[in-house]
Amino acid sequence: MKPAAPTSDAITINVKIMGREYAVTCPPAEHEALVASAEFLNERMSAIKKRGRALTAEKIAVMASLNLAREFLALKGDSKVLPQDHKASERIQQFARDIDTTLNSSD
Repeated sequence: MKPAAPTSDAITINVKIMGREYAVTCPPAEHEALVASAEFLNERMSAIKKRGRALTAEKIAVMASLNLAREFLALKGDSKVLPQDHKASERIQQFARDIDTTLNSSD
């Protein structure tokens, strides 16, 4: 699937994630949301990196994406990701540990 061609009123901004700069095109009305999203993603990826594991940027990106997707689905109320008992926090933490273990074992 090809990205949509930028419209004539699109702007290009530079965002920095884990020390790397990326040029991203967006409509002017979405500028602030894009910057906020990039900052949020940078914080999440940096937190994963700081856990002390020697992970590649790609693995960090996958881990952050999986965690964000799980959180998004939980907020949407998706019953597949919502724990059905009183130990919700413990199950979510175990899910994050399982992701870490799986990604680390593929080195």
